[in-house]
Amino acid sequence: MEMILELAMTFWQWVVFGVLVVVGFLASKFDGQGEHRVGFTYKEMPHMRPLPIETKDKGFWKAIWHWLMGVRQWEITKDFKFELEGKKYVVPKGFQFDGASVPKFLAMWLSPVGVLLMGGLVHDYAYKYAALMDDTKGNPHTLHLDQKAADKLFRDICIEVNGFKLLNYLAYWALRAAGFVAWNGHKKRGTHL
Repeated sequence: MEMILELAMTFWQWVVFGVLVVVGFLASKFDGQGEHRVGFTYKEMPHMRPLPIETKDKGFWKAIWHWLMGVRQWEITKDFKFELEGKKYVVPKGFQFDGASVPKFLAMWLSPVGVLLMGGLVHDYAYKYAALMDDTKGNPHTLHLDQKAADKLFRDICIEVNGFKLLNYLAYWALRAAGFVAWNGHKKRGTHL
């Protein structure tokens, strides 16, 4: 028993991952996978390119810190068009984002641009501008969102796209607990519409 506890402490990340997988499996057995929540649809995946992680000329320690703690940024290279409940929206070409904000220790299992990509893209745009841009021809307007609505949108898009309810609820609760830092940062920089 002592050896099992020692192994669990040594490989705690795998233990946490294993527990989440088992709990997620049991939850999906009783709850089913995916469901209609916000009517998220799209015709093609977002076109995006990775941006370099700038470490050159930063000095040794800053470069190491940025390399280990920095997050890859992505740029949308073609307007990403999607619908929510039949209404058309767009994330415009040139928008830069980092995908889903996944803690570094979880990134080996949960890529920021993996199963949370679609929700992360729409969410990052909504956080930056506190709105979604309407893509209806001749009737341009924006859908204004508060932080809680943006977080719920992330959760519901992810559930519709990937069907992992437990994972998406854990990400949602993490956003509700700590997302205010990014939300307030964008607000302070004056990006909210």
